[in-house]
Amino acid sequence: MSIVVIEDPHCDRLAPITYARLACTIQCASFRLLDLIRDLAGDRYGKVRSYLQSIQRVDFPDLRTMDQVPVDRGESAPNLMISARIAPTRSNYRSLQRLIALADDPRGGTSIVLDRGQIVAVVRPTCTLRQLAAWSLEDVGKWLEGASTYTDISAQAPLTSFQAPHEVVATNMEAIAENLAWRIEQGVQNDSLKQREDGVFLAANASIGQYTLTDTSKGPIVIESGAQVGPYTLLRGPLYIGPKSKILEHSAIKDAVSLGHTTKIGGEVEASIVEPYSNKQHHGFLGHSYLGSWINLGAGTCNSDLKNTYGTVNMEYPFGRAATNMQFLGCIMGDYSKTAINTGIFTGKVIGVCSMMYGFVTSNVPSYVNYARLFGQLASLPPEVMVSTQQRMFARRNVEQRGCDIQLIYDMHRLTQGERDS
Repeated sequence: MSIVVIEDPHCDRLAPITYARLACTIQCASFRLLDLIRDLAGDRYGKVRSYLQSIQRVDFPDLRTMDQVPVDRGESAPNLMISARIAPTRSNYRSLQRLIALADDPRGGTSIVLDRGQIVAVVRPTCTLRQLAAWSLEDVGKWLEGASTYTDISAQAPLTSFQAPHEVVATNMEAIAENLAWRIEQGVQNDSLKQREDGVFLAANASIGQYTLTDTSKGPIVIESGAQVGPYTLLRGPLYIGPKSKILEHSAIKDAVSLGHTTKIGGEVEASIVEPYSNKQHHGFLGHSYLGSWINLGAGTCNSDLKNTYGTVNMEYPFGRAATNMQFLGCIMGDYSKTAINTGIFTGKVIGVCSMMYGFVTSNVPSYVNYARLFGQLASLPPEVMVSTQQRMFARRNVEQRGCDIQLIYDMHRLTQGERDS
């Protein structure tokens, strides 16, 4: 049994979320797609963008690169090919289990699963592992276009996927309660989670400070190993606090928040995703937003997640304008970006990677810029500055800066040049 995770051409539409990470490692509702497929039987391979292959090889060794296909397996076809954009929800996991069963049946033929007209899974594809290794992602996209003639089994195993960045925020809100119930079910079975009080589950070495108020009326609270919650804090579920995260005293963390490992969070956070190693330590509001990794929000930074008209939010992406049908929607911020103190981010803004913001953010922010329109400044940041910043950030967290991390900064600068030229 073999599964291949494909970064199909539509992954580009998830930028800036996917500039610095594999699409299958986007955190949403406490899980990543990679976490889900680790529980599925078989060998796992990833066909990802070329500049991320070194990150894949070093950080995710159980998701093998295509050049790691054994020689004796090269002429065989994978049993299942799935899009890296599939959302990490429990319902999708059940559908993937059904697809695995179909793929393991030698009597079955090739079939596909569609989400809003896009192929997100192919059962028993006709291409071989060696062909997939040799093809570019553009070649894979062309092959998928031809696969549209195969039998559509979407009704048997429906799958939902991310087609734009704001859908990560929306799916997080929709799926987190069910995902946490699933996580608790597994944690209680393997004795990795203990119930501290009704609806509040802690892993080993997690701690909650005195006079903390927990509200589980809308969903459970899960606090992973090594996480610390300071005193005089409000925690309202559904809420996931990842390993080694730190919630500062007098914080309010509530309503569909999903925090990655080693985050530092303070102030008020609502219905948001924060990826590993990001900091929002001080007072200020973050709502209905997505923050990538290695972000730092200065004291007093706030974002708006509701228009003054109370209407739905429209987003401006490189691929065009998107009607989200969401009344509450904050910002999407790419990895390594920073805000100064008292920065104000307007509703529905998209912020690229490796940018610095000051004052009011009233428009989308390109990658690698100093954004201070309040002071009449919008200047490019050279990648060398970000490499130095990365080195200092990593050192503060006792993380080694590797060659692939440095190369990623240069690769992302090259990839995002069009944002600064427009």
